[in-house]
Amino acid sequence: MAKIKTALISVSDKTGIIELAKGLADLGVKIMSTGGTAKSIRENGIDVTDVSEYTGFPEIMDGRVKTLHPKIHGGLLAVRDNESHMKQIADLGIGTIDLVVVNLYPFEKTISKDNVSQEEAVENIDIGGPSMIRSAAKNFKHVAIVVNPERYDTLLDELKEQDGDLTYETRYELVTEAFKHTSQYDKIIFDYFNRDNKEAYPDALNIELHKKQDLRYGENPHQTAAFYAYKGFNVPCISNAEQLHGKELSFNNILDTDVAIEIVKEFDTPSAVLIKHANPCGVACAENLKDAFTKAYSTDTVSAFGCILSLNRRVDEKTAEAITEPGHFVEAIAAPGFDDKAIEILTTKRGWGKDLRLLKLDSLGDSPVKKDIKDFRGVVGGVLVQDKDMNSGDKDQLKVVTKKAPSEAEIEEMLFAWKVCKHAKSNAIIFTKDKMVIGVGAGQMSRVDSTNIAISKSGGRTAGAVMASDAFFPFRDCIDIAAKVGITAIIQPGGSKKDQESIDAANEHGIAMVFTGERHFKH
Repeated sequence: MAKIKTALISVSDKTGIIELAKGLADLGVKIMSTGGTAKSIRENGIDVTDVSEYTGFPEIMDGRVKTLHPKIHGGLLAVRDNESHMKQIADLGIGTIDLVVVNLYPFEKTISKDNVSQEEAVENIDIGGPSMIRSAAKNFKHVAIVVNPERYDTLLDELKEQDGDLTYETRYELVTEAFKHTSQYDKIIFDYFNRDNKEAYPDALNIELHKKQDLRYGENPHQTAAFYAYKGFNVPCISNAEQLHGKELSFNNILDTDVAIEIVKEFDTPSAVLIKHANPCGVACAENLKDAFTKAYSTDTVSAFGCILSLNRRVDEKTAEAITEPGHFVEAIAAPGFDDKAIEILTTKRGWGKDLRLLKLDSLGDSPVKKDIKDFRGVVGGVLVQDKDMNSGDKDQLKVVTKKAPSEAEIEEMLFAWKVCKHAKSNAIIFTKDKMVIGVGAGQMSRVDSTNIAISKSGGRTAGAVMASDAFFPFRDCIDIAAKVGITAIIQPGGSKKDQESIDAANEHGIAMVFTGERHFKH
């Protein structure tokens, strides 16, 4: 390694650049710069040489060409311990450049503006910056490359400690960060020009995720984990939730909260959703949020202990009081907001409040749901990609297949049950009454088992309830079981070769049944 004697500074984001330039000048480093950066440095009383003065060639084409010159790139790429390289630059009057400080034109910021023209976007594609970064990075053992303003202070500190030099370890960190910076920059440009590509599943898939947080561990303590999210994803979801209070979310908390949020987004009226192990253990709608929570929690009070809770209205004092009643325990709450008094109650009334995670999402109840969201599932060595299951059914979709037609109230109840059923692990059976889940059977290998589990969870409340099944009934057995416990209406996709057998069973028992024409498997 060698002392840094000459630095080239050319930045779009000028945060901290004057302090850096002053620090370099105090260390005796000669500074070269371009355009507005040079002007700012000079106006602050720091000696700087314009690149055009050094190269003997002016900036041209409205600044499109400034640093694309052999005297710049030769000075960056010359390998210092290669005699041939050093002789060539000496013969050509090219000086070495030991440090490059560059950040790029704000392409991403430009295209995020409303109604930005293609011409404006194109003019914000940086050419000279990435070229200098790559040249310096290729020769990182001899040329330090800095693209992150947050590095400036530590850079100066190390130069002072190392008598004007940087360690190999630091140079390696800097070059890694530099290539990450340019790869992300190019990906943003590619995505801009590829935005009209209608190919849903291209031959190659590049997914850029940004680390939101390191996690204490994964599903189990012996597994390491981290949480990554899309940048700028504006649909209310777990990935852009703002944590207001409580312990760090765990891996399993994040998975369960995701399910809780996605279910509560299904409903327009005040609603509450309780999740345990990625399945609903309580869902209800009511005229106000407190009653919705109380109904949802009463679905299965044993399973509700230690649940994840989502609400689609701002949490008020009365709801907070209900959540913190004796015997209740909630791990996390996701909602569009919390009143100050509600936060006080939630975080102090019970001992577990100090650790309770409070997550705020914007406009959870009335945000438009995008139809183009993709669902990614990891398998060993690959990823499965599909459209996210956004369909929730409506009255027009239903086909009455039995002699007895459902009442309007039963139709509304079945649609409520159908929305919940979509989010339970298959095979899924859901019983509901009065816009309240009363029994859940999920994740079983047999639909009969799921039906019997839902009955056992219902606590004898099934008389007059409706039943939802995420997929068709292959036999009539589940219909017969439902009839014995007083189910009056059933919603299911249909599509079995033995649909008529199920229809005949429903007719025998005087049960109304409708087909949706689509299933909601969730593995």
